[in-house]
Amino acid sequence: MTSGTSAHEKTFFGHPRGLATLFGTELWERFSWYGLRAILATFMVTSPATGGLGLTEATAQAIVGIYGALIYLVALPGGWVADRVLGARKAVLWGGVVIMCGHISMAVPVRTGAFVALGLFLIIVGTGLLKPNISTMVGRLYPQNDDARRDAGFSIFYMGINIGAFVAPIVVGWLASGDRWHLGFGAAAVGMALGLIQYVRGRRHLRGVGDEPGHRLTPAERRHFGLTALAVVVVIAVALAAWTASGTFSLDAFALAMTLIILAVPVLYFGYILLGSHNLTDDERSRVKAYIWLFIAAAIFWMIYDLAPTVLLFFAENKTDLSLFGIPITAATTQAFNPLFIMIFVPVFAVLWVRLGNRVTAPQKFAAGLFVNGLSFMLMALAAKLAESGRISVWWLVLVYLVQVFGELALSPVGLSITSKLAPQAFRSQMLGLWFMSFAVGDSVGGQTGRLKNHMSEPAYFLTLAVISVVASLVLLAFAGRLHAMMREHREPSAPPSP
Repeated sequence: MTSGTSAHEKTFFGHPRGLATLFGTELWERFSWYGLRAILATFMVTSPATGGLGLTEATAQAIVGIYGALIYLVALPGGWVADRVLGARKAVLWGGVVIMCGHISMAVPVRTGAFVALGLFLIIVGTGLLKPNISTMVGRLYPQNDDARRDAGFSIFYMGINIGAFVAPIVVGWLASGDRWHLGFGAAAVGMALGLIQYVRGRRHLRGVGDEPGHRLTPAERRHFGLTALAVVVVIAVALAAWTASGTFSLDAFALAMTLIILAVPVLYFGYILLGSHNLTDDERSRVKAYIWLFIAAAIFWMIYDLAPTVLLFFAENKTDLSLFGIPITAATTQAFNPLFIMIFVPVFAVLWVRLGNRVTAPQKFAAGLFVNGLSFMLMALAAKLAESGRISVWWLVLVYLVQVFGELALSPVGLSITSKLAPQAFRSQMLGLWFMSFAVGDSVGGQTGRLKNHMSEPAYFLTLAVISVVASLVLLAFAGRLHAMMREHREPSAPPSP
């Protein structure tokens, strides 16, 4: 069901009132997500004597990387559950409730990792239900042919995401300072609760959007789905119990095993697309092959970019003078630099890409994003070298985040656009899920890069990752012309092969 806006209906900046409901819900959900993200790694490495878990930085980095990766992975089954079982509206509601319970579990003031593990698990499951489906509901607020207003509505919606992402590290970081970790986690729970209140109270403005699944399962299919889900849970639980009983289980080993599984998923899925019998045209097959290159480039980008809540956070905590304009700040506050710069520069880059038009191809934009991302870690290598003589100014991190945002705005929006453009007809929706898989691969592999610190200095660590990104950008740039030709954007589509 879609909804227009009548002449006498109150609007939200000229848009359907339902956008205000979804805007507020997403703002508070992102507040809870980025609030937890801003303090999670430092909580994990803090001594149990002061309320933390006492993990090493490398282990915390690996766990946070897997946590971030799973957040993106569960978007695929979360969208399926909404389409087949719950409907988008109920999926968002139940997702928010589960997320809130996860933050409450994190906030329980006991010195055991059990509540932390339960909390992170619940947040992963809840985000899988909420995150993909609330975006779907935004799109359904508008008539099918109202593309211009829909695009503008998404721009307003994404502003809510960045407002929540900007405010959360400042507020939650301040509340959690002085080892008041569970107060910070509690604030994240309150944020999600406020989002749920906004969502329930504004339900009438949604005008039935997302009330029903797009393709509801039959009763027999629902029973089959329930039994299959239960069997999967039992198998995973038994496997983990057996692994633990063997005495070989550790958080590092678990993170490594999950990383290998996550890496296998896109490999198998690309193989399924290219080798399966889907009646792909020659052009579609060529475009998928070109997209694999961009997928790998994106994964390398996120491998470095998403080290912000771990490596860069530890650097802020241990190596910088946490003061801006003479005002003391927390290490968590440095996580607010990124969304602030995004809000400032998104309009600039939107105008830039329009003016450049087709003169700069998608592979060239990806190469630019990778190069700039590598440059940011070259700056980090220099900052780490200077920090060997004592704490340095936090303005180094401000500069690093500024440079990284330039890289993100060169690659991330283009990635979404090119994914839609290159997707075969039979895989339109699934390819968008595959794009987010690049985040999962990058986050999980980035979490494992902490192992390099056992064999090299911190400046060398940053420089190694910078070189990987720069070399990848140069390789991509060298093949940009070939990839652009493989995309076959201006050719008439070839006939599908005979069945």
